Amino acid sequence: MLTSVRGLFAATLLAGCALAATPALADETDPPSDVTVTGSVALVTDYRFRGLSLSGGDFAVQGSVNVNHSSGFYAGAWASSLEDSPVYGNAELDVYAGWTGEIASGVTADVGLLYYVYPNGNVGDANVFEPYASISGSLGPATAKVGVAYAWKQDSLGGDDNLYLYTDWSLAVPETPLSVSAHLGYTDGALSPKLLTGVSTSGGLDYSVGAAYQITPALSLGVSYVGVEGASIDGFSNDAVVATLKASF
Repeated sequence: MLTSVRGLFAATLLAGCALAATPALADETDPPSDVTVTGSVALVTDYRFRGLSLSGGDFAVQGSVNVNHSSGFYAGAWASSLEDSPVYGNAELDVYAGWTGEIASGVTADVGLLYYVYPNGNVGDANVFEPYASISGSLGPATAKVGVAYAWKQDSLGGDDNLYLYTDWSLAVPETPLSVSAHLGYTDGALSPKLLTGVSTSGGLDYSVGAAYQITPALSLGVSYVGVEGASIDGFSNDAVVATLKASF
């Protein structure tokens, strides 16, 4: 099914907000601000969430805006178009807030709460709360992260809960605009890929490997190979190559 035009519009609207919220260039004599606003817009060939497609294997438009304080506290929103469905509608809006900061030399923590919102779904309750935490570190051009996200029992999860564990790795190739990355995740509970594809009720893995090319400081092009455990369903859980064109502000 083609991605809904209304969903594309909703994501594009948020992306426009990100652009509008970007502050004007400050005078060189002004002191640094405690608050910064950043954002991005992206076009992806497939919106994959923990290995599963939420855009029916089709293109999606995505955008974000973040407000960051020098203390480490932040809040923001991210949106994407979806494959149109009665429960989720054709757009996803994620709002979140948290804190990030260095807890040891070269080690950064990030903790917060994320709320998945489906503003034009009209069948049942789809919205989900999910606290998250991660620790990341770097060694030269290499970075690594381990994280966890846990959604407690909620009506939108069928009265069940969901646990997600993951690790991300990336390496910037020295003296080039190239970087490579890898991801491995494990879902157990209501959103397990094995459960959602009808294989079993046990947990399942998702994974990806990819590379990105920094065209300019603000524009990048990436490609990833994405896979997930469970039955292979075309446009949902089949392995896929996903390309991303992203502009950051």
